Order: sequence, then C-alpha cells, then structure tokens
Amino acid sequence: MKFEIKEVEDKEIWENFLLKCQEKTFLDSWNWGEFQKKEGSRISRLGIYKNEELIASALVIKIKAKRGTFLFVPHGPNIKIQNNNLELKTEILKILVRKLRNLAKKEKAIFIRISPIWERNNENIKIFKNLGFKDAPIHIHPETTWELDIFFPEEKILMNMRKTTRYLIKSALKNSDIVIEKSKDIINIEAFDKLYQETASRHKFSPFSLDYLKNEFLAFNSDEQVLIFLGKYKNEIVSSVIIIFWQGIAFYHQGASSLKFSKIPVSYLLQWNAIKEAKARGCKKYNFWGTAPLKKVNDSFKIINKKHPWSGLSLFKMGFGGNEKEYVKTQDLILSPKYYFNYIVERIRKKKR
Repeated sequence: MKFEIKEVEDKEIWENFLLKCQEKTFLDSWNWGEFQKKEGSRISRLGIYKNEELIASALVIKIKAKRGTFLFVPHGPNIKIQNNNLELKTEILKILVRKLRNLAKKEKAIFIRISPIWERNNENIKIFKNLGFKDAPIHIHPETTWELDIFFPEEKILMNMRKTTRYLIKSALKNSDIVIEKSKDIINIEAFDKLYQETASRHKFSPFSLDYLKNEFLAFNSDEQVLIFLGKYKNEIVSSVIIIFWQGIAFYHQGASSLKFSKIPVSYLLQWNAIKEAKARGCKKYNFWGTAPLKKVNDSFKIINKKHPWSGLSLFKMGFGGNEKEYVKTQDLILSPKYYFNYIVERIRKKKR
C-alpha cells in the first residue's frame, strides 16, 4: 500500500474531493485558503494519496504572532467518506504530522495546531494522544456546533422548533415594520460592522477588523457563496448576519445586533429568512456555528450551562431545532520550549474571554 502527500494546486480537484467528505466546514474550502492569502498568511493545501487516489486533505496556515510562529490546520484533516477505519485515520494523521514537522522546521514554527473535524470520541482522541498531541489552551474555531437538517418542508422545520421560537417568527411575519433584506453588495459590510462593533463592546470580545470582514466576504462572493442579511425595524438596521453557502451547507458565521428594540423579534425572522434562502440554494444543512457545550445530566439528557458566556446566544440558536456536534478539542504538538510562553499567554486570553 503506497501513501504519498503532496500539494494540491487545482481548485477543481480540491473542491471535488471535499464533496466526497462527510465532515467539513467552509474553513476547508479553496476560498478560505484564498482569504487567508488576502490576509497575508502563507498557506499549503496538502493532499494525502493512497495508491494514487486522493483520500484526505488539509489546509495548512502559517500563523505569525508575537508569541511565536505556528502551523495551523483549521477543521481538518478531511477524509473521504468510508467506514470509521481507525487504522487508516491513524496512518493519515501520521503522514500529515511528518509533513507538518518538516514544514515547521522550514518556517521556524514552535508548534503545530490542529482543530480537528473528527467526532469527539475516545477512539479519535486516542489517535491524537498517541502521536504526542495535547489539548490546546484555547480554541480558534468552534469545537462545539449546532446543526439543523433543512431538507424537510418548511412546515416541518417550523414544527420542530422550540414553541417560543416558532411563535416569535410568526409574530414577526405579521409585523409590517419588520423588513429583512439580503445583499451581495460589499458596501453593506460597513452597515454590518457598525452593529458588530456594538455587539463586541457589549459582550466584551475582540472583533475582527473591517478589512478582515471585507476580505472574507470578497473571497466567497466571487463564487456567489455569501450573503449579508439585514434586519430592519421601522427602517433602522437592528440585526445582521453573514451567511456562507458551501457544498450544500449554510453557515451562520458572523452575527451582530443592537439592544435597541430588543423585544422586537427581528433576529428570529432574519434567521428564518436565511434558512429559507439556504433551502432555495439546495442546502441540506444549516450550521449555526459555535455554541456553548451542553451539560450532561444523564446518558440521555443534556441542558445548557447557564453560567457559560454563550448561553443566551446558544439558547437562541438551539431554539430553531437541530443537534449538537462536538469535534475533538483543538490539539497542539509542541516543537520547542518557546511553546510554553505561548501557552501562558493563551491561558490568560481564555480567562479574559
């Protein structure tokens, strides 16, 4: 059995391979790589071949930070749909790590970070542990997400929602002062950003810059894979989201809102319109992106941890129906003692979050 790893330089080959992968997010897409290049990062698109057949892929991003350079694989590696072959997954990760070690030496990186797209279970956790990885002190992208199947008729999707969510959507539909607009015009990023900065200040998180938001939008807009939704009440924008549509999945990636008119259910109708747009585009799933992990009560029942800073937003997202997805926690492979300074800095940042 011959394995080989090499760069994939053809967009069609990359995207067509990902169509064969069950677990994936837009962070694996060709356009996310293009966005990273716009942001000034060096990237590698690695393909792992078995007997000349592409069976796995990983986007690798070189992150340069004051606390040290590291290599990052967001939501990867991706593996072609197959039965859960632990032996093959182990071999794929071994080959990838070998390549990443060589790249890290060349780029003078002090550690390798992987944010896996693999289900969080004992077998997958063990594969990383056996290769010397440890849990990272912080995550960059969601490790817990909420996903809704939207291939059902609209009526059934509504019926599967929390009663309060369904009621608020129907109330908003009757309110003529609520208007939802969708746009692919980059000028509306500025309207989004205004609300986004307000949201960041209210929830005390570090927002992305306006240039970052514009570059992300432009990277996906060229393939008509992104829309901005603007929720207005009495002609004033009070809620907005950026939705990415990729390979049959819609991702609620960026969101912002104002406290003004907070009792008016604009955000509920906004999400419902985004879900309907996703259905119209042929998407089968709607991914609400990051949520607070559910707290296990017993083997068959979980609840939201109300002490978690994302509990309110998570309750809003979960109200639309769907299921929790948990990936293996972000993993670090230490290559230099300098890593421990980075570890301390990120631990402090996590507490501030």
